[in-house]
Amino acid sequence: MTELKLFAPASIANLNCGFDVIGVCLQAIGDEMIFRKVAEKGLRITKITGATLPFEIDKNVAGVAAQAVLDEVGEPDFGIEIEIHKKIRAGSGIGSSSASASGAAFGINALLGYPLSKKELLNAAMKGEAIASGCEHADNVAPCMLGNFTLIRGYGPLDVVEIQAPNELFAVVLHPQIELKTADARAVLEPNISLKSAITQWGNVGGLVAGLCTQDYALIGRSLQDVVIEPLRKGLIPFFDELKSAALHSGALGAGISGAGPSVFALCKGISQAEKTAFAMSQAYLETGIAFDIHISAIDTEGVRILESIA
Repeated sequence: MTELKLFAPASIANLNCGFDVIGVCLQAIGDEMIFRKVAEKGLRITKITGATLPFEIDKNVAGVAAQAVLDEVGEPDFGIEIEIHKKIRAGSGIGSSSASASGAAFGINALLGYPLSKKELLNAAMKGEAIASGCEHADNVAPCMLGNFTLIRGYGPLDVVEIQAPNELFAVVLHPQIELKTADARAVLEPNISLKSAITQWGNVGGLVAGLCTQDYALIGRSLQDVVIEPLRKGLIPFFDELKSAALHSGALGAGISGAGPSVFALCKGISQAEKTAFAMSQAYLETGIAFDIHISAIDTEGVRILESIA
């Protein structure tokens, strides 16, 4: 390929109980990126739309991830230009930086003839993610890259488990029009938790994974509980309790903070329930006077993918 256009999907990380280890890929929202071979050697970002981001390779999430792939496989005998078209708002809590990082790693790899697998690209994507969040973590880049649900079993070395999404599972995401930086959301966390909270959280993580694997929607709902992170972060999101309550009372399986916030997600069984939950969440937030976006999405089973290519 001499040029390609790809889709890098949004994602929800943590899923309440799975802080920094569980994420899911969204089908309805994502960035688009274009990668082009050129004669002049070197890596360049030539166009950015939808956000104000640096063009310097070492300061841009996508640039760092792209360069990490080149560092791994070697510099080609041609140059590469990147266009970034942001559709996911920065600081929204649905993996904006992860989409850029995963998309960049995938796009460079595709132009080079796929020397690395998608899983092997995750380390490069994590390096890009660290530019935005301050640390390398894979709970967004893994589902964005691979699709479906992912479990990060460990980081030394990176061990990612892919989990097939239940057929009828849908996500609703409401994004209040405020920006909450991941670094700020991490600053409110406490370094230690009680044994009681740890036991509760471990049980919920196990229950969520089991529920997903067996398509037990009731078990998924019971497991979408967070006794560790949500109590500390929910104060950063205006009217969070009211929004979560509206989702649960509408019949959602569960609801919580998407990633670091400020977006709030709900998981639902079936599209009709997702539409009902989206309406309830919208009505609850209309009363606050805060502008918001809302999305209904099926679970994306493919992850980053090429939309168009030129041989």
